[in-house]
Amino acid sequence: MSLRRVTLVLAAAAAALLPLAPPATATTAAYRGEVRFATFNASLNRNAEGDLVRDLSTPANVQAKTIAEIIQRTRPDVVLINEFDYDTAGTALRLFQENYLSVGQNGAAPIVYGHAYTAPSNTGLASGFDLNNNGQVVTTPGAPGYGDDAFGFGQFPGQYGMAVYSRFPIGGVRTFQTFLWKDMPGAVIPPGFYSPEELAVLRLSSKSHWDLPLQVGKRTVHLLASHPTPPTFDGPEDRNGRRNHDEIRFWADYVHPARSGYIYDDRGRRGGLHPSARFVIAGDQNADPFDGDSYAGAIQQLLNHPKIDSSTAPASAGAAEAAALQGGANASHRGDPAQDTADFNDNAPGNLRADYVLPSKRLRVSGSGVFWPVRSDPLSRLTGVFPFPSSDHRLVWLDLRP
Repeated sequence: MSLRRVTLVLAAAAAALLPLAPPATATTAAYRGEVRFATFNASLNRNAEGDLVRDLSTPANVQAKTIAEIIQRTRPDVVLINEFDYDTAGTALRLFQENYLSVGQNGAAPIVYGHAYTAPSNTGLASGFDLNNNGQVVTTPGAPGYGDDAFGFGQFPGQYGMAVYSRFPIGGVRTFQTFLWKDMPGAVIPPGFYSPEELAVLRLSSKSHWDLPLQVGKRTVHLLASHPTPPTFDGPEDRNGRRNHDEIRFWADYVHPARSGYIYDDRGRRGGLHPSARFVIAGDQNADPFDGDSYAGAIQQLLNHPKIDSSTAPASAGAAEAAALQGGANASHRGDPAQDTADFNDNAPGNLRADYVLPSKRLRVSGSGVFWPVRSDPLSRLTGVFPFPSSDHRLVWLDLRP
């Protein structure tokens, strides 16, 4: 089906908040007491600015069709997509709905979201400083070393961005793209690695942190979306591992009223969530509770949080099968392989639990899963093995009752 009367509203921070479909086709009011929240690092990133818009401009891109089919098969009501290149007009956001989600893929039913959101990312934004301390300041997008000196790794502004599609209205968004790392009390910034001038501009978020209030029936549920940097690709100072830890900590503090007073958003408003707020933290957190290269205790800041229900760990038979078949680092992992959400290099770090949907304790969990079919399942063609037809991450979902 085609989308009609698409409108685009640009907020002050150049965010794109899109009502994507007219009331006749949108499913925004269809609340049946249960909501499926999902996160999916879909690897819809490209090597050059504008390439994603080009690829989504026709309904023929094979990877985008595969990603769309996974979403259609799992049918989340709200889905955060990590690694979705940002463009200021929100064109890619609209085209993915119009040309892929709204078109049934291989017999799967189309899925139409009434609302969508995207906003600028720190990835690929030049800092003007030598943030990797290699003696060179690179400010030309695409040049060797540019990504390491950007506020967040990326070869052009917006690479590896984020997008949200929702059946429910989104309003009153807060973004935290410009929050400075140094302004987090007790931050684990690598001692002596950054100069005072660098710390004066260095942002905490490698992409951004978003608080998206969703109107679910008569209640508001805050989707807290982010994608912390991988805790690798650095040196003994562990700058990325430490940043990953504090990007995760940001949400741990934001949902805890006694610890959120230092936080400010991109419009200068201070503080975190109200103590009674319902929320869901979602995203590729790039941190496994047992394995991999994370800074000590990184994801435990959320898993052990007094306001977060982490008792349900989404799992799949496909993840357990993959770990057994691939061996390598997987053989020495301490975590439950069925809970893995990413199929990484078998030598190191192996498959990991990297992607999370974590609800507040005021929400009730009624189901969960990871889209990772076993190899004998016909749908395993959607996940496959390296080189992956979709992504090296898997869609993770949780069914919740607000």
